[in-house]
Amino acid sequence: MNTPTRILLQTTIPATEDDWNIGRFSRLHDHLSSLADSSGAPLFEVTGRNLERSGDGADPVLSRLDVSDFDQLWLFAVDTGDGLNSDECGGITRFRQRGGGLLTTRDHQDLGSSLCTLGGVGAAHFFHSKNQEPDAARHIIDDPDNPAITWPNYHSGANGDFQRVEPAEPIHEIFLHPGASPRPIEMIPAHPHEGAVGVPAGEGHARVIATGRSKVTGTPFNLMIAFDASPDEHGNMLGRAIADSSFHHFVDYNWDPSLGAPSFVTEPPGDGMRREPRATADTLAFARNIALWLAPTAGSGA
Repeated sequence: MNTPTRILLQTTIPATEDDWNIGRFSRLHDHLSSLADSSGAPLFEVTGRNLERSGDGADPVLSRLDVSDFDQLWLFAVDTGDGLNSDECGGITRFRQRGGGLLTTRDHQDLGSSLCTLGGVGAAHFFHSKNQEPDAARHIIDDPDNPAITWPNYHSGANGDFQRVEPAEPIHEIFLHPGASPRPIEMIPAHPHEGAVGVPAGEGHARVIATGRSKVTGTPFNLMIAFDASPDEHGNMLGRAIADSSFHHFVDYNWDPSLGAPSFVTEPPGDGMRREPRATADTLAFARNIALWLAPTAGSGA
């Protein structure tokens, strides 16, 4: 029997009821846990946790992730800039250096900007006050309905609605439904103010694999950057990695608004995900594909 791939779903905040704690990613946790191979054996063993600092000031799991038996880290950066410290970043960096798969995702403005302290994939995340988008013409507000939130804040739609995905050519396997006649994944959850991601300067092993388009201005923006496994300057074979523009692609509220959100979410939700079965099917396939692609036994890239 094959050993399931061990996935850690991790936030960058301590357990806080009225915030984006790990309990608000329960649909993703349950979906990944339910997936099985052709013999019925589970594909993934999934653990979810929030940030927990021990007496030395570091999270005992993240700071030693490289010596754990986890195969993947899905890092939901829901902090306002103070989420990861140097010990935790060091553990995550060493984890990828030993081949671990890494998904990093954040949101608007400076939400999740502690990702900037991560080497390599951290440089793919652009924020308002750190590591800004290289194109200064993009330093403008895209979402006009939330004056307290500034750029980057690309408006892909209401929470609870879906957005149309534009997969980049050649279409990456993350954005293809499996099967004998694969079709592109066209819809994932929308969000009123997504963040910004891009290929870091000088990075030859990463590419944009999907873009979205603002429903307000029509401006295209990057949804996801994929980093293939590649050697670093020290001879380590880095695991595959993803930089994603918004953790709202994965959170319960955006898959099903009836599951609720923190009290600071004030925008009225939509119901597109509920009304369009293909949007849910695409979203579930999207999550499955990410988990399969990040698995350490995967090939060298799409």
